[in-house]
Parts: sequence; structure tokens; C-alpha cells
Amino acid sequence: MKFLTAFLCLALSFNLSAQSKTVYETKTLKIEQIAPNSFVHVSYLQTQDFGYVACNGMVVIDRNEAIVFDTPTNDQVSEELIHWLKTEKQAEVKALVVTHFHVDCLGGISAFHSRGIPSYANHLTITLAGKNNRELPKNGFSKSLKLTVGKKKVINTFIGEGHTKDNIVGYFPSENVLFGGCLVKSVGASKGNLEDANELAWSQTMHDLKKAIPEVKIVVPGHGQTGNAKLLDYTEQLFKP
Repeated sequence: MKFLTAFLCLALSFNLSAQSKTVYETKTLKIEQIAPNSFVHVSYLQTQDFGYVACNGMVVIDRNEAIVFDTPTNDQVSEELIHWLKTEKQAEVKALVVTHFHVDCLGGISAFHSRGIPSYANHLTITLAGKNNRELPKNGFSKSLKLTVGKKKVINTFIGEGHTKDNIVGYFPSENVLFGGCLVKSVGASKGNLEDANELAWSQTMHDLKKAIPEVKIVVPGHGQTGNAKLLDYTEQLFKP
């Protein structure tokens, strides 16, 4: 029964992946369109424990404005993403949202700050990033932060601990797209980097996330393939005590 459930989850994930479209790709950056106004940006990070890792972020666009969730892994690739948004989508980045304090979320933050783009993160993210001598997001919030992109809203929320103590998610209600970041695992993924994790809380956080946003249709994990709400189910089961 467990095998059948995993197979069905994987099939549903592949189904959605087949509907996404690569709209830009170089050696350093790939951009996939997952909904009319939602895109995944993929950049790459060399790690000691996991090798060369593809790292996901997200972009949502409305009326020539964009909000970026997590930076590409360095400033150069972040400049590449900002340039693509300006030239190909005629969109100015209105805000950057950093979903937790690890380098795969804020490694390119200087590129955004140098252009005067405001950055937002959980207060705890700012504290933890400071302890790691990283450039810090400039605006903090505690539980939830609503931003606007064009005439659409974006909701950023701390649901609970999991991958890190500070991890938040971003939700774009107009397209029912959730950026789960590293709090959410792609179907079939291992537990991954647990250095700063709260494994005991992770499953409950997933349960609470599903209750908080039951209408979600598209889910973007921090690494791996975009899918649907089955990614939340998979992550909940993966970390079940």
C-alpha cells in the first residue's frame, strides 16, 4: 500500500512537471513557467555533503511588477535573473522574500540591495544570518507579512519549524501557488540537510500548513521537481515520528 501511494504521488508530480515550460536556460540559471504569472528560478550550489545541488526559488509577476522568493545562489546569477525579468518580462522587482537563513536562499542578496530592492524575512532569519556573517535582509516580520505585486497579493507566513527554526512559506493566492522552499520536499527526496532542522516538529508543521492553505494547487520545493499538494503529504509522512 505504501508503495502504491508513493507511486501515485510520483506520477502526479511528473504530470505537473510535464506541464511546466522552460523559458530560459544557461549554465548558471534555468527559469521554468509553472502558471501564467508564476515562475521557478533554478541556480546551482557546490556543497561539501551533497555535491552540486540545484536550488529553487520562485518569481510571481503582475502588471510589470515582480516579487522574488529566495535569491539565486550568488550575486552574478541574481543579476542574470533581474536582467531577464526586466528585458523579457518588462518587470521591475518590487521585493525579495528570503525564506530562511541558509546560503541557497540569500547568497545573491547583494545584487538586490545594490539596486535598491527591499528585502523581507522572518526576524529570526535576520538574527541567524547575522550569526553566519551573511548580508542581512533589511525588513523583518514575526508571523505573517502580506505584500502586493501589481494588483495581486502575496502572503508570507511562518507556519512552524522544520528544515530550520525560521523557515517561512510564500503563497500566491491568485494562482494557488505555494513556494514551500526547503520546508517542503520533492516526492522521492531524502531528508537532506538536517544540520539546523527540527525533525520532531517537521511533520506537524506540514499538517498545519495543509490546514492553513487547503486550496493550494502548485507546490514548489526548495530542491527538486515542482508538484502539487502531494508534496506536502510526502513531507509530512517522511518526517512522521
